[in-house]
Amino acid sequence: MKNVKKLITGLLLLVLTLSLAACNSSSKTSADDKGIQKMTIKISHVVAENTPKQKGALAMKDVIEKESDGKIKVQVYPNSQLFGDKDEYQNLVANNAQFIIPDMSKLVGNDPGFNIPAMPFLFESDQAADDFWDGEKGKEIFKRLEKDGVLGLSMWPNGAKHITNDKKPITKPEDLQGMKIRTQGGQLLESLYKTLGAGSTSIPFGELYTALQQGTVDGEENTYSNIESKKFDEVQKYTTDIGHTRVDYALLTNTKFWGGLNDETKAIIQKGIEKGTKVARKSAAQLNKDAEKKMEDRGKTKVTKLTSEQKDAFKKALEPVYKEWAKKIGPDIIKDAESRK
Repeated sequence: MKNVKKLITGLLLLVLTLSLAACNSSSKTSADDKGIQKMTIKISHVVAENTPKQKGALAMKDVIEKESDGKIKVQVYPNSQLFGDKDEYQNLVANNAQFIIPDMSKLVGNDPGFNIPAMPFLFESDQAADDFWDGEKGKEIFKRLEKDGVLGLSMWPNGAKHITNDKKPITKPEDLQGMKIRTQGGQLLESLYKTLGAGSTSIPFGELYTALQQGTVDGEENTYSNIESKKFDEVQKYTTDIGHTRVDYALLTNTKFWGGLNDETKAIIQKGIEKGTKVARKSAAQLNKDAEKKMEDRGKTKVTKLTSEQKDAFKKALEPVYKEWAKKIGPDIIKDAESRK
């Protein structure tokens, strides 16, 4: 009788163990699973809809959803709807968003290499910037984020920046003296404007229109597409077409999300990333051109296009800044970037 009871107890324990194992197996999704994994992906960014960043994000969404037959849903949140400049990186690390596309200036505290777009007059074209970030040194900088649990996937350009202000036309370095300019942040940009006799401060992009309208700052620097899409020209009397620095974005994901993808799912998402990058890069120049025309048609800001000689005066004034930061970023990296012109 005792043996029968032991046998029954043993069988019950065996059934319970197998049931628990089955439950754990069915609820767990791992990179070893076969087939497309069902999931919802969130892409968060801080700029408006009519921008290279948004167009690239929507292209990613289209490819991923179509290639996965709808098993993967992609939600795109522009205009800081989900997270803003100050908290998007932390929320990416926490996997509250699976992709963010921050301005590289927001990453300079993580690695000095992300100061590259802020180096005055370093790149002469979008193509030169694309080539650098696709190359060995650009990938090396992206890889340094892995210590934070973040993967740098690609550079999405916005283009050359120009200066707007509400005080006077800027045609020479001395014209900036005494002004307070909003920048994306970072010591390099701070040093750049200090050298030109101006103060600088970092204000979240979503709050910038109000700051300009209320006179919290005198001006800001941005691409034409960002200036026009946010209608900064409505509250800035003067725009200087100078192209002294750039806005370039980093498409980032987190290691927790990426490491949980099986090969089939990862291939689909990678295909979306490649399409998004292609669309973002193709649209950047055209959107800036279109935005410049829209601003001209609105006629709310006076645009001053600097001559080569006037730009040379700014280059000369900023030589000490360039040399100082070339050492901090790394001579090998700067040499590679300079070769892309």
